[in-house]
Amino acid sequence: MSFLEKPAPGGLVLDDTVPLTAVIEASQNLQSHTEYIIRVQRGVSSDNSWQVIRRYSDFDVLNSSLMVCGITLPLPPKKLIGNMDREFIAERQRGLQAYLDSITQHPMLSSALPVKKFLDPNNYSANYTEIALQQVSMFFRSDPKWEVLEPLKDMGWRIRKKYFLIKNKEQAKERYLLSWVDLGPDKFLSDKDLQSAMKLLTSLSSPYLWPLLFSSTSESSALLIRPFSEKGSLRDHICKVKPRENHLKKYSNPKKSQGLELSHIKLYGRQILEGLKLLHDSGLFYGHLHASNIMVEDGVCRLMDVENSMLGVPSVLRPAFTQHRKINTSESIDIFCFGHLLYEMTYGRPPDCVPVDQYTTVPYTTLVSVLQSILSTEACKTGMPTVAQLIQTPLFSDVQLQHSEKLQIRVPSRLKEALKTAKESLERRLQEEQRVLHQYRRLTRAQSHHGSEEEKKRRKILARKQKSRQSTYENEEDVSVRNNNNSGSGASSPPTCPSSPTPPSTTGAQVAPPPPPPPPPPPPPSLDVSSGPPPLSSDGSGGGRTALLSSIQTFSKGKLKRAETTDRSKPII
Repeated sequence: MSFLEKPAPGGLVLDDTVPLTAVIEASQNLQSHTEYIIRVQRGVSSDNSWQVIRRYSDFDVLNSSLMVCGITLPLPPKKLIGNMDREFIAERQRGLQAYLDSITQHPMLSSALPVKKFLDPNNYSANYTEIALQQVSMFFRSDPKWEVLEPLKDMGWRIRKKYFLIKNKEQAKERYLLSWVDLGPDKFLSDKDLQSAMKLLTSLSSPYLWPLLFSSTSESSALLIRPFSEKGSLRDHICKVKPRENHLKKYSNPKKSQGLELSHIKLYGRQILEGLKLLHDSGLFYGHLHASNIMVEDGVCRLMDVENSMLGVPSVLRPAFTQHRKINTSESIDIFCFGHLLYEMTYGRPPDCVPVDQYTTVPYTTLVSVLQSILSTEACKTGMPTVAQLIQTPLFSDVQLQHSEKLQIRVPSRLKEALKTAKESLERRLQEEQRVLHQYRRLTRAQSHHGSEEEKKRRKILARKQKSRQSTYENEEDVSVRNNNNSGSGASSPPTCPSSPTPPSTTGAQVAPPPPPPPPPPPPPSLDVSSGPPPLSSDGSGGGRTALLSSIQTFSKGKLKRAETTDRSKPII
C-alpha cells in the first residue's frame, strides 16, 4: 500500500501480530521431488486458514534467511540418494513439522518477514522497502533540504515499517531517523483528528518523551522524522549491540546481554513511570512500551513511538496480553508492558512467558514484589496495579528525579474527546478478541479432557456400571412379571364347560379337590340317568362313560391277541 494510495473499499487492515500456526497435512511425490501440503491458520478460527505447498528446497531457503538470528533450528538434513522412499518421506515430514513448530512458537522468528512470506505469500508478497523508498523520494522532492544517507534494513521488527538514516543539508553533522509505516487495524481516529494529534506530538517538549520533529500522514500511511541516537535504545544497551544492525541478529540470541544494576533499575523505572503518568493524565494512550522504545540520553529514559497507538499499529506484546482478560484497558496494557520491561532490565532478557511465579538470583525483595504484582498468576487474574501505586512502592518512592516540576500536556477539548472515543474502540476490539480466545481455550480443554486416556477409562467404567444396573433392573422386572402372572392364575377359577355345574366358591379357603369317581352303575337296561350324579364328561351324554366302565369290568386278559412285529433296526447290507 503506497504512501498516497487509498485503502481498498471495505478492506480490512491485517494485524501482523496475530500468530500463524502451520500443520503439514500430507505429502505428494512428483517426478523428481516431494511436495508437502501445509495447512496454515491465522488466530484461533479454523475458517481463517489456507493451504500452501512447499518443497524441501523451500524450507532450506527459509532456514538460510533465518541463520542471521544465531539460533540453531531443527531443519532435517539433506539427502541425495533414497529421498523418494516412503519411510524416509514420512520421517522427513515429522522433522519438518518440528521445524515449523519451533519457528511459529518463537516470539521473534514468528513475526519475521521470511516466515510470513513462507506461510502466507498472498498477504506478504509486496516489497515494502521498495514502496517506502518511492514514498520517501516523493517526500524529498517536495522538501529538498533532506537527504537519504542509507536505508536501515530490518532495523525494527515491524514488517510494514521501514527506517532510513537521513540528514538535513543545513545541518550536515546531525543525523535523523526517518520511518515510514502503514496505518494499522487499530486506527480509529478520523484523518482530520489524526493530523491534529500528530501536530500536537511534534509540538511537545518533555524530558520523558523522545521528540518527534516532523510528521506527515495520508489515508493509508505516515512518514515521521526524529533524532537518531548512535547509542541506540535501552535494549541495545542491555544486549550490548549496535543500533543499526538487523533486529534478528541483535535480539534473537544475544551473547553479551546483561541485566542492569539496582540503582539504574530504580532510576529508569521511576522515569518511565513518570512518562506513563504524563500520558495517562493527558488522555493519551500508549500501549507500545518495551525496551526498544526507550531512549536513554544523559541518564534520562525517554519514551519513543508515542504516536503508534494513534496510527493504529498493534503492540509487539499484543499476543501476550491478549491471553489475560483482566488486561483489557490501555492503562493496564501499559502496566503489563512495564512489568515485561522491568523483568528485562533485571535479567537481561524478556520473560519467556507470562505469568511468571519464580524469580531466581534476585537478591532485591522490593524488586521481586513489584514483578509479582504485575507478572504473577494472581496479578494476571485479578488485574494490574496503577501507575500511581507503582510509584508509591518502596522500589521507586525514594528515587530523586532531575525534573521535579509538574508536567502536563495541553490537549484541545475536541481532540481529547476524539482520543477518548478511539481509545474505547481499541479496548472493545481487544476485549472481543480476548472473548473469542477464551471460548476457544475452553473448547480445546473440553475436547482434550474428553479424549484423554483417563477420561476414556472413566467412561468405560461408567458404561459398564450402567449396563450392569440396566441388566439388574430387567431381571427384577422379569421376576415381578412372573410373580404377577402366578398370583393372577391362582386367584382366577379354571374355565368350566357350559354343561357342567359351577362349583361353589369359598372365600378365604382353598378350592377342595374333586370328588372320587362314583361307583359303577347297574347294567344299561336298568340305568336311571336322571337319578345319577351330574355328568362330568364334556360330550353332553353319559353313554360313552357307561360303555367304558362296562368294558373295564368285563376285561379278560386271555382274550388279548399276540401282535406280530417286524424288526427293522438291523442295517441293510
